[in-house]
Amino acid sequence: MTQPHRLAPQAGGTLVGFVCGMLLALALALVVALFVTRSAVPLEERGMQAPAATEAAEAARNRDWNPNANLSTRPAAPAAPAAPAPAATPTAPEPPAPAAPDPLGQLIEQRQAAPAAAAAAAATAPPVVAAAALHYFVQAGAFASAAEAQAQRARLAMLGFDASVSERRQDASVIHRVRLGPFAQAGEAEEVARRIQAQGIDTALVRVSR
Repeated sequence: MTQPHRLAPQAGGTLVGFVCGMLLALALALVVALFVTRSAVPLEERGMQAPAATEAAEAARNRDWNPNANLSTRPAAPAAPAAPAPAATPTAPEPPAPAAPDPLGQLIEQRQAAPAAAAAAAATAPPVVAAAALHYFVQAGAFASAAEAQAQRARLAMLGFDASVSERRQDASVIHRVRLGPFAQAGEAEEVARRIQAQGIDTALVRVSR
């Protein structure tokens, strides 16, 4: 009976040691967990920031990259010679502006020239015959032979024109004229002349003073 009574204190001490060991293990585990948790944040930040810095460096390198850098050492092609500038065309000097007309001087010149011009016109102008003092004939031919003149008169009669034959002495010879008229107005004689010419006969307008 005395031996079982001695084993009770040892079992209690074992249980207390086990509990203390468990508590120590939990404390160590908590310390390790806190350490790992605190040290994980910088690692994550470094892991996130590294790609950003790499992308920035890559963008800067791409921006400054020159694909023709290796070709810059080649000699540049000679530039084409510039075309010579065209010579300036000399401009002709402008003519001097005409002087302003002098109305008074022109009037004096006109008055001085009017008498001389009137005298010259009067000297060269043919004598004027009043229209009422003239009558008109249409001459359809002048012949040296009376037979030819009568034949022309007969031809005109067949065409409906009444003509007459008159004689005129010229240089020791006689001219036989075939005429139509007289007409009081020049317009009447011109109309008859146009109608005869339309039949192929040459005519002439003759003015005779009354």
